[in-house]
Amino acid sequence: MPAFVGWDDPGAAFTAVTQLGTMAAVLIYFRKDLLRVLFAWTRSLPGIRKSSEPAPFDARLGWYLGLGTIPVVVFGFLFRDQIETAARDLYLIGGALIVMGLVLGLADLRSKRDREIESMQPSDAAVMGFAQALALIPGVSRSGATISAGLFRGMTRPAAARYSFLLSVPAVVLSGLYELPKALEHGPNDAGAASLLVATLLAFIVGYASIAIFLRWLGAHSTAVFVVYRVVLGIAVIALASSGAIT
Repeated sequence: MPAFVGWDDPGAAFTAVTQLGTMAAVLIYFRKDLLRVLFAWTRSLPGIRKSSEPAPFDARLGWYLGLGTIPVVVFGFLFRDQIETAARDLYLIGGALIVMGLVLGLADLRSKRDREIESMQPSDAAVMGFAQALALIPGVSRSGATISAGLFRGMTRPAAARYSFLLSVPAVVLSGLYELPKALEHGPNDAGAASLLVATLLAFIVGYASIAIFLRWLGAHSTAVFVVYRVVLGIAVIALASSGAIT
Protein backbone atom coordinates (compact mmCIF):
# COMPACT_ATOMS: atom_id res chain seq x y z
CA MET A 1 0.00 0.00 0.00
CA PRO A 2 2.74 2.54 0.73
CA ALA A 3 4.23 1.82 -2.70
CA PHE A 4 0.87 2.34 -4.44
CA VAL A 5 0.22 5.72 -2.81
CA GLY A 6 3.80 6.98 -2.82
CA TRP A 7 4.55 6.82 0.91
CA ASP A 8 7.75 5.67 2.51
CA ASP A 9 7.76 2.05 3.66
CA PRO A 10 6.74 2.20 7.35
CA GLY A 11 8.79 -0.93 7.99
CA ALA A 12 8.28 -4.43 9.33
CA ALA A 13 7.94 -3.18 12.90
CA PHE A 14 4.96 -0.98 12.02
CA THR A 15 3.33 -3.88 10.16
CA ALA A 16 3.83 -6.25 13.08
CA VAL A 17 2.35 -3.85 15.63
CA THR A 18 -0.73 -2.96 13.55
CA GLN A 19 -1.50 -6.67 13.44
CA LEU A 20 -2.19 -6.41 17.16
CA GLY A 21 -5.42 -4.76 16.00
CA THR A 22 -6.47 -7.81 14.03
CA MET A 23 -5.27 -9.94 16.93
CA ALA A 24 -7.67 -8.10 19.24
CA ALA A 25 -10.41 -8.96 16.76
CA VAL A 26 -9.41 -12.64 16.88
CA LEU A 27 -9.35 -12.62 20.70
CA ILE A 28 -12.83 -11.12 20.91
CA TYR A 29 -14.39 -13.22 18.15
CA PHE A 30 -12.94 -16.50 19.45
CA ARG A 31 -13.00 -15.59 23.15
CA LYS A 32 -15.13 -18.60 24.13
CA ASP A 33 -12.95 -21.03 22.18
CA LEU A 34 -9.73 -19.54 23.55
CA LEU A 35 -10.91 -19.55 27.17
CA ARG A 36 -12.12 -23.14 26.86
CA VAL A 37 -8.78 -24.21 25.35
CA LEU A 38 -6.80 -22.29 27.98
CA PHE A 39 -8.64 -23.85 30.92
CA ALA A 40 -8.51 -27.34 29.42
CA TRP A 41 -4.80 -27.00 28.61
CA THR A 42 -4.05 -25.78 32.14
CA ARG A 43 -5.82 -28.79 33.63
CA SER A 44 -3.76 -31.08 31.37
CA LEU A 45 -0.39 -29.91 32.72
CA PRO A 46 1.76 -32.52 34.49
CA GLY A 47 0.89 -32.74 38.15
CA ILE A 48 -2.63 -31.46 37.60
CA ARG A 49 -4.18 -34.02 35.25
CA LYS A 50 -4.72 -37.51 36.52
CA SER A 51 -2.60 -39.86 34.42
CA SER A 52 -5.53 -42.24 33.97
CA GLU A 53 -7.68 -39.56 32.32
CA PRO A 54 -7.29 -39.01 28.58
CA ALA A 55 -6.73 -35.37 27.69
CA PRO A 56 -9.82 -33.79 26.09
CA PHE A 57 -9.49 -32.31 22.62
CA ASP A 58 -9.42 -28.71 23.88
CA ALA A 59 -6.37 -29.56 25.99
CA ARG A 60 -4.66 -31.21 23.02
CA LEU A 61 -5.54 -28.18 20.90
CA GLY A 62 -3.69 -25.99 23.37
CA TRP A 63 -0.57 -28.11 22.92
CA TYR A 64 -1.04 -28.08 19.13
CA LEU A 65 -1.16 -24.28 19.12
CA GLY A 66 2.11 -24.20 21.03
CA LEU A 67 3.69 -26.71 18.68
CA GLY A 68 2.51 -24.78 15.63
CA THR A 69 4.03 -21.55 16.96
CA ILE A 70 7.58 -22.88 17.34
CA PRO A 71 8.59 -22.59 13.62
CA VAL A 72 7.63 -18.93 13.24
CA VAL A 73 9.45 -18.03 16.48
CA VAL A 74 12.62 -19.84 15.42
CA PHE A 75 12.71 -18.60 11.82
CA GLY A 76 11.57 -15.13 12.82
CA PHE A 77 14.53 -14.83 15.17
CA LEU A 78 17.07 -16.38 12.79
CA PHE A 79 16.07 -14.19 9.82
CA ARG A 80 15.04 -11.03 11.70
CA ASP A 81 17.51 -8.84 9.78
CA GLN A 82 16.47 -10.11 6.33
CA ILE A 83 12.78 -9.64 7.23
CA GLU A 84 13.47 -5.96 7.90
CA THR A 85 15.47 -5.38 4.69
CA ALA A 86 15.82 -7.69 1.68
CA ALA A 87 12.44 -9.42 2.13
CA ARG A 88 10.56 -6.14 1.65
CA ASP A 89 11.22 -6.13 -2.10
CA LEU A 90 8.29 -5.45 -4.45
CA TYR A 91 9.27 -8.21 -6.89
CA LEU A 92 9.43 -10.71 -4.03
CA ILE A 93 6.07 -9.49 -2.71
CA GLY A 94 4.45 -9.76 -6.15
CA GLY A 95 5.91 -13.20 -6.72
CA ALA A 96 4.77 -14.42 -3.30
CA LEU A 97 1.25 -13.14 -3.98
CA ILE A 98 1.06 -15.13 -7.21
CA VAL A 99 2.75 -18.33 -6.04
CA MET A 100 0.83 -18.61 -2.77
CA GLY A 101 -2.41 -17.78 -4.56
CA LEU A 102 -1.84 -20.72 -6.90
CA VAL A 103 -0.87 -22.93 -3.94
CA LEU A 104 -4.15 -22.02 -2.23
CA GLY A 105 -6.09 -22.90 -5.38
CA LEU A 106 -4.28 -26.22 -5.76
CA ALA A 107 -4.87 -27.08 -2.09
CA ASP A 108 -8.57 -26.40 -2.46
CA LEU A 109 -8.80 -28.58 -5.59
CA ARG A 110 -6.78 -31.50 -4.20
CA SER A 111 -8.14 -31.56 -0.65
CA LYS A 112 -10.58 -34.27 0.42
CA ARG A 113 -12.03 -31.79 2.94
CA ASP A 114 -13.39 -34.57 5.14
CA ARG A 115 -11.60 -33.81 8.42
CA GLU A 116 -12.89 -31.50 11.13
CA ILE A 117 -10.67 -29.68 13.62
CA GLU A 118 -11.31 -32.37 16.26
CA SER A 119 -9.39 -34.87 14.11
CA MET A 120 -6.13 -32.90 14.32
CA GLN A 121 -2.90 -34.68 15.16
CA PRO A 122 0.56 -33.32 16.13
CA SER A 123 1.72 -33.76 12.52
CA ASP A 124 -1.07 -31.45 11.32
CA ALA A 125 -0.03 -28.80 13.85
CA ALA A 126 3.61 -29.06 12.75
CA VAL A 127 2.82 -28.75 9.04
CA MET A 128 0.54 -25.76 9.57
CA GLY A 129 3.13 -24.23 11.88
CA PHE A 130 5.81 -24.37 9.17
CA ALA A 131 3.29 -22.91 6.72
CA GLN A 132 2.70 -20.03 9.13
CA ALA A 133 6.44 -19.34 9.20
CA LEU A 134 6.32 -18.68 5.43
CA ALA A 135 4.33 -15.52 6.25
CA LEU A 136 7.58 -13.96 7.45
CA ILE A 137 8.01 -13.29 3.72
CA PRO A 138 5.91 -10.22 2.77
CA GLY A 139 3.23 -11.15 0.26
CA VAL A 140 2.65 -14.57 1.83
CA SER A 141 -0.67 -14.40 3.64
CA ARG A 142 -0.37 -15.99 7.09
CA SER A 143 -3.95 -17.23 7.01
CA GLY A 144 -3.67 -18.20 3.35
CA ALA A 145 -0.56 -20.30 3.95
CA THR A 146 -1.93 -22.07 7.03
CA ILE A 147 -5.33 -22.70 5.44
CA SER A 148 -3.58 -24.14 2.37
CA ALA A 149 -1.60 -26.48 4.62
CA GLY A 150 -4.77 -27.52 6.42
CA LEU A 151 -6.51 -28.24 3.12
CA PHE A 152 -3.56 -30.34 1.94
CA ARG A 153 -3.99 -32.31 5.18
CA GLY A 154 -7.61 -33.01 4.24
CA MET A 155 -9.32 -30.57 6.59
CA THR A 156 -12.56 -28.81 5.69
CA ARG A 157 -12.28 -25.13 4.77
CA PRO A 158 -13.99 -23.86 7.97
CA ALA A 159 -11.89 -26.20 10.14
CA ALA A 160 -8.62 -25.10 8.51
CA ALA A 161 -9.63 -21.45 8.83
CA ARG A 162 -10.66 -21.82 12.46
CA TYR A 163 -7.36 -23.40 13.47
CA SER A 164 -5.51 -20.81 11.38
CA PHE A 165 -7.09 -17.94 13.30
CA LEU A 166 -6.45 -19.60 16.67
CA LEU A 167 -2.84 -20.30 15.66
CA SER A 168 -2.34 -16.61 14.91
CA VAL A 169 -2.79 -15.60 18.55
CA PRO A 170 0.63 -16.49 20.04
CA ALA A 171 2.59 -15.65 16.87
CA VAL A 172 1.07 -12.22 16.24
CA VAL A 173 1.05 -11.20 19.91
CA LEU A 174 4.72 -12.15 20.32
CA SER A 175 5.83 -10.39 17.11
CA GLY A 176 3.76 -7.30 17.84
CA LEU A 177 5.07 -6.89 21.38
CA TYR A 178 8.64 -7.56 20.21
CA GLU A 179 8.44 -4.83 17.57
CA LEU A 180 6.35 -2.31 19.55
CA PRO A 181 9.24 -0.25 21.00
CA LYS A 182 10.86 0.04 17.57
CA ALA A 183 7.61 1.04 15.89
CA LEU A 184 6.90 3.75 18.48
CA GLU A 185 10.40 5.12 18.04
CA HIS A 186 10.30 5.18 14.24
CA GLY A 187 6.73 5.71 13.07
CA PRO A 188 5.88 6.16 9.37
CA ASN A 189 6.80 9.62 8.07
CA ASP A 190 7.76 10.61 11.64
CA ALA A 191 4.10 10.44 12.70
CA GLY A 192 4.98 7.95 15.42
CA ALA A 193 2.48 6.79 17.98
CA ALA A 194 -0.55 8.65 16.56
CA SER A 195 -0.42 6.97 13.15
CA LEU A 196 0.34 3.63 14.77
CA LEU A 197 -2.76 3.95 16.95
CA VAL A 198 -5.02 4.86 14.01
CA ALA A 199 -3.70 2.01 11.86
CA THR A 200 -4.10 -0.51 14.67
CA LEU A 201 -7.67 0.63 15.39
CA LEU A 202 -8.66 0.33 11.73
CA ALA A 203 -7.00 -3.09 11.56
CA PHE A 204 -9.20 -4.18 14.47
CA ILE A 205 -12.43 -2.96 12.82
CA VAL A 206 -11.70 -4.45 9.41
CA GLY A 207 -10.24 -7.60 10.96
CA TYR A 208 -13.32 -8.39 13.03
CA ALA A 209 -15.65 -7.91 10.06
CA SER A 210 -13.36 -10.00 7.85
CA ILE A 211 -13.29 -12.95 10.26
CA ALA A 212 -17.08 -13.07 10.54
CA ILE A 213 -17.61 -12.82 6.77
CA PHE A 214 -14.73 -15.15 5.92
CA LEU A 215 -15.85 -18.06 8.10
CA ARG A 216 -19.41 -17.88 6.74
CA TRP A 217 -18.10 -17.63 3.18
CA LEU A 218 -15.89 -20.72 3.45
CA GLY A 219 -18.81 -22.79 4.65
CA ALA A 220 -20.44 -22.61 1.22
CA HIS A 221 -17.83 -21.32 -1.26
CA SER A 222 -14.39 -22.22 -2.58
CA THR A 223 -11.27 -20.08 -2.22
CA ALA A 224 -11.33 -19.17 -5.95
CA VAL A 225 -12.07 -15.48 -5.38
CA PHE A 226 -8.99 -15.16 -3.16
CA VAL A 227 -6.83 -17.01 -5.68
CA VAL A 228 -7.87 -14.62 -8.46
CA TYR A 229 -7.35 -11.60 -6.20
CA ARG A 230 -3.84 -12.66 -5.22
CA VAL A 231 -2.72 -13.50 -8.77
CA VAL A 232 -4.11 -10.25 -10.25
CA LEU A 233 -2.59 -8.14 -7.47
CA GLY A 234 0.75 -9.92 -7.76
CA ILE A 235 0.91 -9.33 -11.52
CA ALA A 236 -0.01 -5.67 -10.98
CA VAL A 237 2.72 -5.20 -8.36
CA ILE A 238 5.41 -6.75 -10.57
CA ALA A 239 4.28 -4.85 -13.68
CA LEU A 240 4.14 -1.49 -11.91
CA ALA A 241 7.50 -2.09 -10.22
CA SER A 242 9.07 -3.06 -13.57
CA SER A 243 7.75 0.10 -15.23
CA GLY A 244 8.96 2.29 -12.40
CA ALA A 245 5.44 3.43 -11.52
CA ILE A 246 5.95 2.23 -7.94
CA THR A 247 9.17 1.80 -6.00
